[in-house]
This record gives sequence, structure tokens and C-alpha cells, in this order.
Amino acid sequence: MTSLGIPRLPADLAAAIVSCGYFPEMVSDAVALAVGQEQVVGHLVQVEATFLRDEIQRHLSVFVVTPNRFIAAHTDEEAVAGEHPQAITTTEVLSLSRIRSVSLTQVVARPERYRHDSTPTETLMTVGWGTVRHVDLEPAACNDPNCDADHGYTGTSTADDLAVRMSVAADGAENVAALVRFGTLLQQLTGDRR
Repeated sequence: MTSLGIPRLPADLAAAIVSCGYFPEMVSDAVALAVGQEQVVGHLVQVEATFLRDEIQRHLSVFVVTPNRFIAAHTDEEAVAGEHPQAITTTEVLSLSRIRSVSLTQVVARPERYRHDSTPTETLMTVGWGTVRHVDLEPAACNDPNCDADHGYTGTSTADDLAVRMSVAADGAENVAALVRFGTLLQQLTGDRR
């Protein structure tokens, strides 16, 4: 623990946060407070840059798995006209037993050359626990081309609590492999826990 009572993060997680160069002490403290005294079983750190009009804004996500919980910490920059820039960090903590689904999609270029140690060119991990749903609706229709009746709407509803995408082109092969490892770990830890 630090002199302020903030627990210390494992060295590899702390180093991953520092390597991003994005308010490392603030981010580390927020994550450490959420982790508390629990053991860190796995982690993933992602930096994203987004373009807003004529400026670049950074977003840092830190995901941590402990034996009992999933922790998501998000840090964003916010520019306020006439004031110093500020950063906002939010941590969300969820019991592993509440996670309903973990989906891991891997895109492999040249699958005929795939080997067991190949890195996908792109990976998408989605985690659903039932808080947010994404709904796509469109007008329903029948097979009669002359029908002008109102058939209501049809669509799909999918869990959309968290989506993390990394590609070799944008994030590097090492980060894509880290996402695959983290997503696989989360799938294994959130299986049937009767």
C-alpha cells in the first residue's frame, strides 16, 4: 500500500499503464482502489485516439479480472473552453457471476496458412451483463409487392455492455494477442459457476 492507503498494482499491470503515458498515476490509483486487496488474475490495457473536429482526444481503458470480479476503468480527456484540460476516470466493477456472455471474434488473414500460434489480424471481444442493449429496427414487410399495409417493425436486440476491438494495423500484433488471451481467460472464468 502507498502512504495514502491505496493498494499497489502488480508490476506488470502498473508497467502497462505507465507505458501508455496517459496520466499513469491517476489511472493506476483509480484501478488500484477498485482492485483493493484482491489478486489480479488477468489484465488488458488499451489506448485509443479519436478525432474530434480539429483535435485528437485519447481514451484509455484498463480491464482487470480478479478471482471474483471484472473491473473496467475508462479515462478520457475533456477540454473545456477557457479552462485547463481535465481528465475523467470511471471505474465499473462487476461480479463475474453477473456476466452473461463473453464473445471473442477473431479475423484471420490467409486462413490456409494458419498455425496454432498465429495471431489474428483483428479481434473483437464483447462482454454482456444485461445493462445495455443495442436495438436495430427496420420496417417489416410482406412478400406481396402491391401491399401497402403497415406491418410494424422487425429487428434485433443484442447485449452491448462492452466491446473492445484491436487490430494488428492499429494496435500491433502483441496487443491483439493480449486481447485474445484476456478474452479467453474471461470466457473460462465466466462459464457455468454453479
